[in-house]
Amino acid sequence: MSANGGSPAKAILYAFLANTGIAISKLAAALYTGSGSMLAEAIHSMADAGNQVLLFIGLKGAEKPPTKDHPLGFGKLSYFWSFIVALMLFSIGGLFSVYEGVHKLHGEAELNDLWVAMVVLAGAILLEGGSLAGAVKEANLMRGQQSFRDWLRHTRNAEIVVVLGEDLAAIVGLVLALGFLILTWYTGNPVYDAIGSICIGVVLIIVAIFVAIRVQSLLVGKSAEPALEASIRQAIGEDDSILELLNTITQQYGPKVMLAVKVRMVPTLTIEQAVGHINALEKRIKAQHPAVGWCFVEPDITDHDN
Repeated sequence: MSANGGSPAKAILYAFLANTGIAISKLAAALYTGSGSMLAEAIHSMADAGNQVLLFIGLKGAEKPPTKDHPLGFGKLSYFWSFIVALMLFSIGGLFSVYEGVHKLHGEAELNDLWVAMVVLAGAILLEGGSLAGAVKEANLMRGQQSFRDWLRHTRNAEIVVVLGEDLAAIVGLVLALGFLILTWYTGNPVYDAIGSICIGVVLIIVAIFVAIRVQSLLVGKSAEPALEASIRQAIGEDDSILELLNTITQQYGPKVMLAVKVRMVPTLTIEQAVGHINALEKRIKAQHPAVGWCFVEPDITDHDN
């Protein structure tokens, strides 16, 4: 969705490799120590690894060519799978962690050799930090000259938003788990471990809700990024055959954009000349803006839709 490069697939791969390795080590540590916080983190990492697979399925599905039944392609598949990931992050990650914490809070937990879990968590923070750095690197390539905050607010790339959200939630969760385990080890009170699991669940739920809201707007139908729309309007305004740009409508379909334009053309043009100018304009817009997959230009004397 950006002409500046960057690969959502690479960000997904970084996250998948990190989460798979982390999940295995966390699960082993959770089973050995009996830590609720560690078990919550293990389930979180397993869910994240599965989520990366779903994101990759959506990413590849969105690349399928249009068909008769789907003339605008399958670009929105990436939004569908991203929304499924948000639901999984909320349920399997967030709700399970809260449940595990509440269960441990009212039960008698016996914790063993917490230093093992602490070492695993410290290593996981480093690995997850590497995954986040990889995702940020790809995001930086996509955002170009925009500030990171503006890019994050306007980007239509659901996969990278999900990966960034998951990585950030993972690091916050790891820090919380480590902090509460240290408190448990220092005080000898397993209640802190249970509280840690609940806090991790709350963080995951908050991130899942944020991701779901972002992806929902894309599923419903959202316009192209503001920078792309401005560039398209500028290209149309530079055409000598057009007196006025009456209206533009854009719709994001995964990596591609559908563009519909209504213009008032020079009245002295014949129908053949107007058609020639419109065809040339459509080709020029697509050449200058590769993200535009479909371009429809309609000549008119007024915008009847407004």
